[in-house]
Amino acid sequence: MFVQAPRSVVMIRPHHFRSNPETRGDNAYQSDSAGDVAVLARDEFDHVVSTLRGRGITVHDFDDTGTDTPDSVFPNNWFSTHAGGHVAVYPMYAANRRRERRWDVIEMLKSEYRVQDIIDYSGLEHDNLALEGTGAMVLDHIGRVAYVARSKRADPVLLERFCTNFNFEPIAFDAADAKGTAVYHTNVLMAIGTRVALVGLEMITDPHRRSMVADRLTEAGRDVIALSEAQIAAFAGNAIELEGKDGLILALSARAFAALAPDQIARIEASARVVPLTIPTIETAGGSVRCMIAGLHLSRRGQ
Repeated sequence: MFVQAPRSVVMIRPHHFRSNPETRGDNAYQSDSAGDVAVLARDEFDHVVSTLRGRGITVHDFDDTGTDTPDSVFPNNWFSTHAGGHVAVYPMYAANRRRERRWDVIEMLKSEYRVQDIIDYSGLEHDNLALEGTGAMVLDHIGRVAYVARSKRADPVLLERFCTNFNFEPIAFDAADAKGTAVYHTNVLMAIGTRVALVGLEMITDPHRRSMVADRLTEAGRDVIALSEAQIAAFAGNAIELEGKDGLILALSARAFAALAPDQIARIEASARVVPLTIPTIETAGGSVRCMIAGLHLSRRGQ
């Protein structure tokens, strides 16, 4: 079993998908879309689920039950799971994203996996604090580091509390595009696999922090692939490594795959098979494949 790459995931099938007006202010990757986007997004979702299952990934898919939850397809922001049976539930920045939390998902985890405790930070929304899960944090489960691009969706006090509770070292930094717009979620900027990491290093504004991020990932045994700002805009950093029936895969969007250079693909495939997934409608919401997948770093009951 690979520590970094989960074998099982949770995904939420969208029924009311659309661009979210409450998050558009700080998500530069959102765009307008045409046509019946809810139907298109649902078809894209089902394609992703089918492809992952074909690769041997266990997918627990739930249908969205809300009517004002346009971003429900991105569940990695409201909960995360951790080895040893630990689960975190997070406070969200946008009011309509707070309605995405699903206690039936948590009950499923408790019934099918070994869950020791649940730490629920969501009540801190009343203090206008947010820490949006593995969107705000990119976690190195091997090196025990939480990489965080500073934003209104990653409160520093909450970050310190999470890292103390879950035994991670926080490494925070500022990241922005050429226009000076801050990166809203760290998982747009970087993805960490078992032996490879994709990072938009040039977008980390402080040279010292940029070198620190690259050095720490290298010290942890990763081949660090630097992504350009254009590749980040194509969601090449929004990927996730999973453990399938034939070994490690790196799931990312078809758009992201097309943005990668042949030598970058070769470096990734030295350790994980690249699996492109076609989700152009879902990407208009400002997230991609990584955002759609909540990895389960828990042990199955009965194992």
